[in-house]
Amino acid sequence: MSPWGARRFVADLLRGRRPRSFRAQDADLDELRAAITLRAAQPGSGVPREEFVADLHQRLADQLTGKHPTEDAEPVRSARPMVDTTRRRLVAASSLAAAAAAVGAVADHALTTRTSPTGGEAGPQTLVPNTGQWRTVATSADLTEGGVQSFDLGTVVGFVSRTGGALRAVSGVCTHLGCRLALDAPGRQLNCPCHTTSFALDGELLRHQLRVAPPALPQLEVRETNGSVQIYAPPGPA
Repeated sequence: MSPWGARRFVADLLRGRRPRSFRAQDADLDELRAAITLRAAQPGSGVPREEFVADLHQRLADQLTGKHPTEDAEPVRSARPMVDTTRRRLVAASSLAAAAAAVGAVADHALTTRTSPTGGEAGPQTLVPNTGQWRTVATSADLTEGGVQSFDLGTVVGFVSRTGGALRAVSGVCTHLGCRLALDAPGRQLNCPCHTTSFALDGELLRHQLRVAPPALPQLEVRETNGSVQIYAPPGPA
């Protein structure tokens, strides 16, 4: 994607104009944060425009007197209005809060876009280590149809299951903050004990209460040979 949207956003921000929206990407976030920091460091950046303060002053006066804005309203004069410092600080704080909310929305949108793909890349990814070996995690007799078994190889933890005769293995670590998942055997799902998040046995996300949906669980290569169920994983400690 062209970086023109981010450059235009930064230029508008530094020149005191209202930034034009665009679809932010991960690579844009550092540049946006730097521009926001520079804009906030400029003298008077927290002070609203005099025209805005004057208009707000007039509106507050109309509300206090019960006067409708269209009833004999006098035009706002360009002269500096009498505004006390407490009200000025309140307006300045409101302006900064609105700007922070807008920036947060941009960042949140970028993160949501990054972790919620909509194309053919959606769904679990397969974890294949650079250096690995086939390591036994169960016997074929122990993992019958519909069965689920956890395993801990030291370098990798996860769950292996058999459904419709096919084997499937997924990581046993939540993709949100790395908490170790627990098996809910009756519900046939994997639950995160740290936050309200659940995954299916195939790694797909079932439910969550997070601001950004965590990715699906990585899958692991699994095979069955000579009565053993094996996972392709990094070797354990010597």
